Amino acid sequence: MSHAVTGYPFSAIVGQPLLKQALLLCAVDPGIGGVLVRGDKGTAKSTAARGLTQVLPSIARVRGCAFNCAPGQPAEACVVCQAAQDVTPVEAEVPFVTLPLGATEDRVLGALDLQQALQGGQRAFQPGLLAAAHRGILYIDEVNLLADHLVDVLLDVAAMGVNSVQREGLSISHPARFTLIGTMNLEEGDLRPQLLDRFGLMVEVTAPTDRSVRAEVVRRRIAYEADTSAFATQWQGAQEALRTQVAQAQRLLPEVALDDAMLELISHLCCEFEVASLRADIVMHKTARALAALEARARVTPDDVRAAAMLVLPHRRRRKPFEQAGMDQDKLDDLVDQASHPQPPQAGGDSDDGSQSAPPESSQGGQQEQQEQQQDEQGEGGQQTFAVAATGAARKISVAATPHTSAASVNGRRSAVADASRGSALRAVPDANPDRLAVGATLRSAALRGALAGEDSAQLTVTRADLHRQVRSGRGANLIVFVVDASGSMAAQRRMEAVKGAVLALLTDAYQRRDQLAVIAFRGEQAELLLAPTRSADLAEQGLRELPTGGRTPLPHALQLAAQMLQQSAPQDAPPLLVILSDGRANVGLPGSQGDPWKQTLEGASVLAAQGVPALVLDTEAGYLRLGRAAQLAEALGAPCLTLEQLTGDALALTVRAQLGAR
Repeated sequence: MSHAVTGYPFSAIVGQPLLKQALLLCAVDPGIGGVLVRGDKGTAKSTAARGLTQVLPSIARVRGCAFNCAPGQPAEACVVCQAAQDVTPVEAEVPFVTLPLGATEDRVLGALDLQQALQGGQRAFQPGLLAAAHRGILYIDEVNLLADHLVDVLLDVAAMGVNSVQREGLSISHPARFTLIGTMNLEEGDLRPQLLDRFGLMVEVTAPTDRSVRAEVVRRRIAYEADTSAFATQWQGAQEALRTQVAQAQRLLPEVALDDAMLELISHLCCEFEVASLRADIVMHKTARALAALEARARVTPDDVRAAAMLVLPHRRRRKPFEQAGMDQDKLDDLVDQASHPQPPQAGGDSDDGSQSAPPESSQGGQQEQQEQQQDEQGEGGQQTFAVAATGAARKISVAATPHTSAASVNGRRSAVADASRGSALRAVPDANPDRLAVGATLRSAALRGALAGEDSAQLTVTRADLHRQVRSGRGANLIVFVVDASGSMAAQRRMEAVKGAVLALLTDAYQRRDQLAVIAFRGEQAELLLAPTRSADLAEQGLRELPTGGRTPLPHALQLAAQMLQQSAPQDAPPLLVILSDGRANVGLPGSQGDPWKQTLEGASVLAAQGVPALVLDTEAGYLRLGRAAQLAEALGAPCLTLEQLTGDALALTVRAQLGAR
């Protein structure tokens, strides 16, 4: 079967060998579980994913089948295949279905066929995107921005290989086995761990740094845009060769052997790299066999296992937020080499009795303490970068819902949204102009009205009086703005270590609840926006770890900068929460002003309070002599004031009342 020109040829992609290899492996064995492609924009992520179907062998299907049933294996819900008898199957390209980020559950899962229900009063099922992707590829661009309710749907279907629909009086199940391909940019935040583990393979892609490679990328792209057909013809031979290689690998795959020694190596690698998910062992087994089949070999080698580990383990090693993912290549090579060439135990050698211990640290201890004392004595004049102190889990911060909370809020897990655009369906209410039509309730109302009026049941009519709106309950995200004091006073008694630890605990909570984050730091003569609003908690954590401490305390400018940023943000999209970490000892006024810094601080706090911005003040002051300025700042903001010890205490959740009036 000839493949029509539907996009940029897969074989014409310059570089990105790991990306192309991972996609081809999933083509050889769809049971691997798909590929997650992470990297910067403009690195051929989407181009490679869309081009994969051009090198896949065609599949057989029944013409007109909406469920992509395999011939002879009709789905119970498929009317076409169930009614077909002695129908000759046709060859077709592997389905490639794109899941839009704004898709509704009805569009993804399938729903009541409204046309048939209105015309004949029958309850018929209209297949969704999951049915269309069966035996094919389901592609999600910017998968990390996918709404949580759709993620839950994909997790269930990917685990079972079956889509079950129980809604609006329907009870339908149909096969939905597909290869999941997702692309994402880490700047927009990471994936939920459950969905991350569902991707069999993961590839990190970067733009080439070699100028000749970049030039070739541009050269081919311009040629493709100038004459798509001629460019496709130029690469037709390479495409056919790649398609033949994939087809041969698919036929060889059942014969590829992976012996017990290689299986032991796979399990050993998973244990050594502290991978909790047993899915990693299974996927590595499948990937190693697919690698051998792709190279026309019938036996798996240690090199296959090593290559499989580089694709399977990196995204499964990440156990906590902000813990960097990746693989230690040297460690992996050593473990594989040891398994390939086991060394006999050596007699003698170094003793294990600890006789060769590390040099005593007593001589270094006094010097280190002296250096720390000198750093503390520098006060506001020096500049230091403190590490993050270990801390417990922060208290859960919840922002109470108000009548101003919009149904258009960004999806999250913190603030309750009374009438969300997405979420769990609560009820249906009559509405002559509904923005979210409750199909089942509308049809039931029309049927009941027709029955009472004695109308023909075969001719169901719907009037405006029958329309109902679906009310959903969900949760929205918040914009959490961290205002962090990095002045020299924070260096005393190494308070900045505790502050960074407290912020890291709060970032963990924000990461889990899908909040947007922004960080403002103030030191020296003015404050600066360290991180503009983003959903990437990793970027916030990285900026805080590298934040130096030293200089004076321009607290008024920090509050002014926070107010300006919050005015530019849309409160209905992500209601704000201001978290200030400072001892309140302001000693630098606003830029270009000669006013009293503390008076300007209280005035700035009053402005924020008048705007209805919910806030939380964390008092970082320590020692016997305390001025209590942080508590006065909290009073001006109308906000709670906690110490760092109270923040990490085992107490009830802290609730910040959101008075989100017009700003």
